[in-house]
Amino acid sequence: MPVLVDSHCHLDFPQLADRDAVVARARAAGVVRMINIGTTKREFASVQTTAASLPDVFCSFGIHPSHAHEEGEQVSTEEIIAFTKQPKVVGIGETGLDFYYDKAPREIQIESFRRHIRAAQQTGLPLIIHSREAEEDTIRILKEEGPVPGVLHCFSSKRVLAEQGLEIGLYVSLSGILTFKKSQELRDITRDVPMDRLLVETDSPYLAPEPYRGKPCEPAYVARTAEILADVKGVSFDEIAARTTANFFRLFTHVTALP
Repeated sequence: MPVLVDSHCHLDFPQLADRDAVVARARAAGVVRMINIGTTKREFASVQTTAASLPDVFCSFGIHPSHAHEEGEQVSTEEIIAFTKQPKVVGIGETGLDFYYDKAPREIQIESFRRHIRAAQQTGLPLIIHSREAEEDTIRILKEEGPVPGVLHCFSSKRVLAEQGLEIGLYVSLSGILTFKKSQELRDITRDVPMDRLLVETDSPYLAPEPYRGKPCEPAYVARTAEILADVKGVSFDEIAARTTANFFRLFTHVTALP
């Protein structure tokens, strides 16, 4: 069976309360690595504990832009770096800009994003970037702050973000959105992304791919996104699985390699 990775999931969210069964189904589907993504400081202990308890699960630390204004979530670059020293932390984020929901004042989102970028530069860990309705500002800030390894997570934005993100060395990660009927523009953009820059993810428990829409998403469903990605790229499922898995290990260098 081809092996896959889920580069972005939220195993501690309440929709996935039966975590042991969720992880067992992922393993049965060939998912050999999962990154449990941090979104707040207050919940990081749970995120990290889950990763520490499961051999194939790793984690990240970061403050989601929608939480950047909340009490206790204004962390410094130095604090971010300190959290990355915890066992099994392999990335920084998710961080970035969300001008769609605009839950946090934009200036607070931007400053939080900059602090995460600087932490990624100092640690060498990849930056996990959330960008919604904020393409121009996302790229501008990344260019102003300087080079950083990273991924445009759950990519569903305009072509300009993909093109300029690729120019500065970022990877592009596709979620179940790629399978939606309304996502032809996204499939057209994805067709032009080089194979060596593609990742797959679920963003569980959100954005379940077709034909699972309406259900909580889980890491096992990354296989369905990979199937559609293979169709978009005109290659076999086995090749997509191999290439996205290799890309994952190339970016997330602190994840334990396969035997």
